[in-house]
Amino acid sequence: MSKPPPEDDSRNRIVAVTLDEESIGRSGPDIEHERAIAIYDLIEQNLFAPEGAAGAGPFALHLAITGNRLMFDIRREDGTPVVAHLLSLTPFRRIVKDYFMICDSYYHAIRTATPDKIEAIDMGRRGIHDEGSRALMERLDGKVRIDFDTARRLFTLICVLHWKGEK
Repeated sequence: MSKPPPEDDSRNRIVAVTLDEESIGRSGPDIEHERAIAIYDLIEQNLFAPEGAAGAGPFALHLAITGNRLMFDIRREDGTPVVAHLLSLTPFRRIVKDYFMICDSYYHAIRTATPDKIEAIDMGRRGIHDEGSRALMERLDGKVRIDFDTARRLFTLICVLHWKGEK
């Protein structure tokens, strides 16, 4: 018996990302750099398949914070609405707060600390980032199918949006 062909994911991808300007606070060059890299990497390679609309892409994603909710406004590349998901920010608050704290330590360390100290802080930073990525995958389960690398890049963008709320 032959296996069914793998699902064609070539259309299940994000080709444009925008962040709600109202949700973004003023940030320093480190945060702006992280945002630019995350958007670039996300568009270059991702898996993004909204349930019920898989294969209808490629998709444009608009991220915003509305009250205490994270909004994923998913549209087709031409702007036609597909679906909007509102996710509670509560499960992300502690992870984002921890991530900001360790990022501050990391950015300070790269200017003054020994390579061993920088590496140790960076390992912790990646661990917290991975935790946030897994939490995002769990929150999107049954709504949008994403892979881990896509979740990592989206988590970075969630942190950028959170920046204003955490000040």
